[in-house]
Amino acid sequence: MVRLSGVFATAALVVLPATAAAHISLTYPPVRTSDQKIAPCGAAGSVRGANVTVLEPGAMIEVRWTEPINHPSHYRISFDADGQDFTIPLDFMDFTQTENVLLDNIADGAGPFTSMVQLPNVECETCTLQLIQMMYDKAPYGDGNDIYFQCADLSLRTGGGPSPDAGGGNPGTDSDAGADPGGDGDNISGGCSAGGGEGSWIVLAIGAFGVMVRRRRSHRA
Repeated sequence: MVRLSGVFATAALVVLPATAAAHISLTYPPVRTSDQKIAPCGAAGSVRGANVTVLEPGAMIEVRWTEPINHPSHYRISFDADGQDFTIPLDFMDFTQTENVLLDNIADGAGPFTSMVQLPNVECETCTLQLIQMMYDKAPYGDGNDIYFQCADLSLRTGGGPSPDAGGGNPGTDSDAGADPGGDGDNISGGCSAGGGEGSWIVLAIGAFGVMVRRRRSHRA
């Protein structure tokens, strides 16, 4: 039993990556930071970074994201042509429409998620696309605990980005720099349930555990 404790410890280490994940993860356009709890873009003091996606004014793009930790919810996609001045919903029933909102009340379901949105027909160098998740199971509302935020930095230039069907791949970026690897590293708790990707870690952990046990038994024999 004492020797087997090392096996359990190893199995636990294999499982650990499955216990921390983002609630939402914007994949295209590339996310500014993996943080997500503080308005308007997920992290306190979040500012525009080097990973800027260049697109055509008026482009129709496919916004893509995943939900590693599941909540009953809906999503909103907004756009600001100069910075990140976004309206924050008061609660999940607040569908106040402003000129920033491109698409609202996007249904939750089995991910990964995609939504086609048309960007405004304007040129801008410091524009921002925002994805928010409005959750239904995070009462009390009004403290921001029921909303998650992520942003992508954009520049809209005539002739400077991919054609208006920009949905495949990640073309037209000013930098190859990835998103901030930080993130809030939330643990799965309080009604959160892991998404499908985490099951593979558990399967690997069980497999590793079984192999170690068989090896120890064969050595004893």
